[in-house]
This record gives sequence, structure tokens and C-alpha cells, in this order.
Amino acid sequence: MNQREIFLLSDAALREVIDGITPEQLDLPAPGDWSRKPDPQLRHIVTGHAYDEAWVPDVIAGKTIEEVGDRYKPVLKSDDPVAEYDRVHDLATAAVDRELDLTQTVHLSYGDFPMSVFFEHTSYFRAFQAWSIGRFLGNDVRLPDALVAGLTELVTPQLEQLRQIHVFGPEVEVPADADAQTRLLGLTGFWA
Repeated sequence: MNQREIFLLSDAALREVIDGITPEQLDLPAPGDWSRKPDPQLRHIVTGHAYDEAWVPDVIAGKTIEEVGDRYKPVLKSDDPVAEYDRVHDLATAAVDRELDLTQTVHLSYGDFPMSVFFEHTSYFRAFQAWSIGRFLGNDVRLPDALVAGLTELVTPQLEQLRQIHVFGPEVEVPADADAQTRLLGLTGFWA
């Protein structure tokens, strides 16, 4: 499985969790470390994911931040953040669900990288946010086995490097008989 396929699985996992959020839950206070916004609510987290999702077609097309400009700022102001997320998610999936040159350079806010690295970074973020949001809401989120296997394969060889740049926290001990998802969550510091 390549990075594009892992991205599609992680993106679908996040959508499944977001689609399960009720209008009342959008007003729940969200963990402060999920946002740069002070006192975030879950709606801010969802609109942030929608904004991030909206950029995907332009990023993989090789466009720069300057070329795109403020085109996606209205996504942040939607009255229905779940519906807005679904709308931009559909556009992103359509853009990614085809053969792509994973060596092509894409322009991110933190530098230029091969598209494969963009898909890795966004896959980590989306998959672990799917689990975190679901857990926050009291749900038992089961990521697809193929996604867990793909993420484990991507993360393991570069785990210490990812920890050094604070993508993942210290490893958390999990039960010896833990399943693959729990082992991945422990390895990346999410299990609690």
C-alpha cells in the first residue's frame, strides 16, 4: 500500500467520525492542544479539518499558498461545519482517487516536499484525530486494519525522528496481548 492509499483510508476514517458528530456535540469544549484558537469548541476542530481538506486538490496540483490565496477562508465560517466538511472531503477524495506522481513536489506551509511525504503527514494527522475525536466523544473508534498496518509500516522506521519534531509523544506501554491498533496507539503515545 502506498502513501496515497493510506491517505484515502485515513481521510475516510476521519470523515466517518466527523459524520457521527451531532449538532449539540459541536458546542462541546475541545482539548486546548487540538487548536491554536483559545477555548476551542468541537465545531472549531471540524471547521479546521474542513479548511485543511479544502486545500488538498490545490496542494496535489502543485499550487503555492500565494497562488491559492484566501479562497478557502469561507470554509471556516460555515453554519454547518459537518456538511461543509463533507463537501470539501468529496472534492479532495475525487482529486486524490487516481494515479498520482508521488515524487512530484508539493508546496506546504512548512516547506516543499514530495507528494508522498504530504500524504504521510496528513495521514498521521487525520487517522489519529479520528481516533482522538471519537474517544473524546466516548466512541470506540476502530480504524480499518489496512490503515493500521499501513500507518505502522510508515511510522516505525521514522518514529524517533517524528518524536523529535513533536508529531508523536513518548511510547505508552500497552497490554502484551494488545491488538494492532492499540500497539500503534501505544507506539505513538496516544494510548491511555
